[in-house]
Amino acid sequence: MLFILVLIVVSIDGVAAKAQKQPGENIQPDNYYPMVKFETSMGDIVIELNRKRAPITVNNFLSYVKRGEYNNTIFHRIIPNYIVQGGGYEPEYKERKANRTIYNESGNGLKNDLHTIAMAREDDPHTAKRQFFFNMKDNDNLNPGKTWGYTVFGSVTEGYEVLDKIAEVETEYKALIRFQDAPVEDVILIKATVLPSAF
Repeated sequence: MLFILVLIVVSIDGVAAKAQKQPGENIQPDNYYPMVKFETSMGDIVIELNRKRAPITVNNFLSYVKRGEYNNTIFHRIIPNYIVQGGGYEPEYKERKANRTIYNESGNGLKNDLHTIAMAREDDPHTAKRQFFFNMKDNDNLNPGKTWGYTVFGSVTEGYEVLDKIAEVETEYKALIRFQDAPVEDVILIKATVLPSAF
């Protein structure tokens, strides 16, 4: 009877483990460096993700890309020589639904350097969901120190000039979302695509 009980417990644990699989982990699972293409209203940007250093963050990001959740969203916060942030809102600032929050991987050794991509979050370090930002300079203040930093999970490989153009658009205060740094004219992420793996 004890032997049967142990088998049942192990079986239930196995089912629970499978049920808790992270979204995105089955997308090119053998590729440590998947590539994603952003088609924006100002041109194309290609990003190389680093699943080896930030597996939780990359899998989460890929799950949104694969489901088309970033398509037709806007870059809603742009601060010249600092960041370009997006991934959370549609035009007219309608907020998109998000997965659950993910664990902060900012201690992975990747720095918030120029043209890297990182996860946006609230003051609590483990509150990142779907919003991301591009670093438009080496933002050492966003790296971990005595406190948690912001998780970098990839870098731009093509389209630097497009990102630089986006960072220069005119911005204003938008009362609807209470952001001082919202673009006057929408900059749209038309489509995000996982590029075919070379492996």
